[in-house]
Amino acid sequence: MKTIQINAVNRGDFGKKAAKAVRREGLIPCVLYGGGENVTFAIDTKAVKPLIYTPNSYIVEINIDGKVEKAVMRDVQFHPVREQILHIDFYRVQEGKPVSISIPVRLSGNAEGVKVGGKLALSARKLVVSGMVENLPDELVVDVTPLNVGQTIFVGDLKFDNLKFITPATTAVCAVRVTRASRGAAAAQ
Repeated sequence: MKTIQINAVNRGDFGKKAAKAVRREGLIPCVLYGGGENVTFAIDTKAVKPLIYTPNSYIVEINIDGKVEKAVMRDVQFHPVREQILHIDFYRVQEGKPVSISIPVRLSGNAEGVKVGGKLALSARKLVVSGMVENLPDELVVDVTPLNVGQTIFVGDLKFDNLKFITPATTAVCAVRVTRASRGAAAAQ
């Protein structure tokens, strides 16, 4: 899995008043939790853009005043009107323990149903999986070649080594939808 490095500044004060003061300085208040004590820190707004505004998932190496912590991003809070990031939660990655993270889905192949006029629809752009950090892929590649018109691939149908799906098994990943062209082709046969 890809990693990204971010420099951070430790902040001693926490709470609403301290968070507003951090935001006035152009920084984003953050917290790192899990596997030990919680750490509050602040990140520069520009440093976090490649992490948030991307479809990819990353393991984040946070350098907090010289101490490097590995983490995954758990939650991002945005301002309801402006596109301003208010707060970010990170979860610490621990050696020997599985981590859950959402990983993007990529479809591969040419579905049989599309060849006869159906339309391929991706329903789940990301799926939440759990696994060891060294076993996490950059993306989940799903082969859609055997799909006919009206068929769907569910999370329960997917099998990946060393990964456990947290997303419910009944969640649809992709489907080939019926179109007027595919109905016409079926009626002509």
